[in-house]
Amino acid sequence: MKKFLNVLAYLFVFLGIQAAAGLFFGKITPMITGNTDITVSGLIYAQAAAGILTLAIFYLARWVMPERAYLRTHPYGVLLWSAVAAVGMIIPSQWVLEHLPELPNIAEQEFGMLLNTPQGYIVIGLFAPVVEEVVFRGAILRTLLNGGNRHWAMIAISALIFSVAHFNPAQLPYTFVVGLLLGWLYYRSGSILPGMVYHWVNNSVAFAMAIITKNPDAKLADLFGGNDTRVLMAVAFSLMILVPALLQLNLWLRKPTE
Repeated sequence: MKKFLNVLAYLFVFLGIQAAAGLFFGKITPMITGNTDITVSGLIYAQAAAGILTLAIFYLARWVMPERAYLRTHPYGVLLWSAVAAVGMIIPSQWVLEHLPELPNIAEQEFGMLLNTPQGYIVIGLFAPVVEEVVFRGAILRTLLNGGNRHWAMIAISALIFSVAHFNPAQLPYTFVVGLLLGWLYYRSGSILPGMVYHWVNNSVAFAMAIITKNPDAKLADLFGGNDTRVLMAVAFSLMILVPALLQLNLWLRKPTE
């Protein structure tokens, strides 16, 4: 029971910081300046401030363990294959999402603003991968895994928390599946670094695709000239990247002792 209370505390602190930063830069600052419109700079400042404060609190409170010991193992193969797996996952996951029933996208405006400007990469490509891995794997999943052997149940719980904490139904299926993979990477490696690399590559490629197509809501067909055959070929090619990458990760990562 205690570990679940700790998890709730971590989540409360994380969400509280996010809400406070959003309130300050989204409501209070516009009232002071007289500009009540949502701006990209306001979103970036809010997320950057929330990210820095979150990292400071979680590390100073020792809710997250330092990564020095893991780095001394020279995990370059694991980090490389984590990046490759992220590349291979993007197109197949997008293809699946496009064939699922459409869910409400309540964060569409904010994401659209961030994805339409290079400065948005500060939030999407830099702060999000680091902060979310620290909170959801480094603190929450580490606590859930402590003292138990039902690791897949704990990974699933952390993935569910990760997906729900985005507060956007449109992201739920993808963030849950990715949360399972990131949880497995943490469980097998004992480090948040492989997940950070995966998360960073995933977000960076998604950001680049939005910039290239100039449309945050672009479909795979938009990328391949409206040709469904090309889309299916891209999915198949991506799976030939993803599956070997996961197999390699399974070989490179140590198996924890239950």
